[in-house]
Amino acid sequence: MADDNDAEHTQDPTQKRLDEAINRGDVARSIEVNTWFMIAGGALVLMMFAGPTAQSLATSFRGILANSYQVPTDPAALGHFARGMAFRVIAALGIPFLLLVLAALCGSMVQHRILFTIEPIIPRLSKISPAAGFGRLFSMDALANFAKGLVKLAVFGAVIFALLWPQQQKIRGLIAVDPAEILPFTQSLTMKMLGAVVAVLAVVAAADYFFQYRQWYDRQRMTVQEMKEEFRQTEGDPMIKGKLRQLRQARARKRMMAAVPKASIIITNPTHYAIALQYERGMNAPVCVAKGVDLIARRIREIAETHGIPVVENPPLARALHATVDIDQEIPPEHYRAVAEIIGYLMRLRRLVAR
Repeated sequence: MADDNDAEHTQDPTQKRLDEAINRGDVARSIEVNTWFMIAGGALVLMMFAGPTAQSLATSFRGILANSYQVPTDPAALGHFARGMAFRVIAALGIPFLLLVLAALCGSMVQHRILFTIEPIIPRLSKISPAAGFGRLFSMDALANFAKGLVKLAVFGAVIFALLWPQQQKIRGLIAVDPAEILPFTQSLTMKMLGAVVAVLAVVAAADYFFQYRQWYDRQRMTVQEMKEEFRQTEGDPMIKGKLRQLRQARARKRMMAAVPKASIIITNPTHYAIALQYERGMNAPVCVAKGVDLIARRIREIAETHGIPVVENPPLARALHATVDIDQEIPPEHYRAVAEIIGYLMRLRRLVAR
């Protein structure tokens, strides 16, 4: 039962897992977002450049038609004339074309950062496998895309119908009007339809992007075993780290015990705490060379007795020093007086014994 749970992708993906997916080209991508940018860019191009571009091209071609008898017919001159006309067309359509390309790039850049990877184009048997292709054709994604296409068709059809139905009398009357009046009416109606399509498609694109992102995020979910493996790769094996921590603690304890014989005094609880302090003339304050509780405290007392180091019982001071001072650090100023009284008493005692 535990193995079954471990095999299920129930864990949220880590940032490392998401970054790896993005680096290999697996990103959340919505075609509807790209379509919206292309249509919105096309509508912007029509609004800004349709008139000037059409005027520029009309002027060029009107001149050709008016002076068609002057068009050269020999191959060299005709080639030069064709290149000149091509340059004029490119100059007139260049900026609108660049805007459309920029819109297409923006459609991808707003969804994910720019990627340079060959992973998606690497040949794989699954891409040409009939069974895999049949599975993709009748997958849930294909069904969702089909349903989305039907909904889009219905929505856009309803929007276009709502725009054209009030204009049906004018559309029928275009047969009898001057052709010069047809273009402004057609242009106005076309821009209205484009505006409606852009507005509706914005909602569709936003909804589709969140849907695609959710599906992509779910594909990156991890099993419990994958989480453990990634943790081992990034943080290291917990068992090895625990062993290393134990070794470091053992070495530090060994060095601490080796420093106990240098102590001038041992202050104890008397059984639970032991603080070994070293003090020599010229030092600013006593330094803690070792400390510990229970078994370590008992070992400190044993070493002190072996080396003849005085052991003083002062439970409040022992607890306070153990909580406030670290190894190889001077005692805090608030404990100067209490420790000084003990050290002073021991020094006076030693002088009396020496006499």
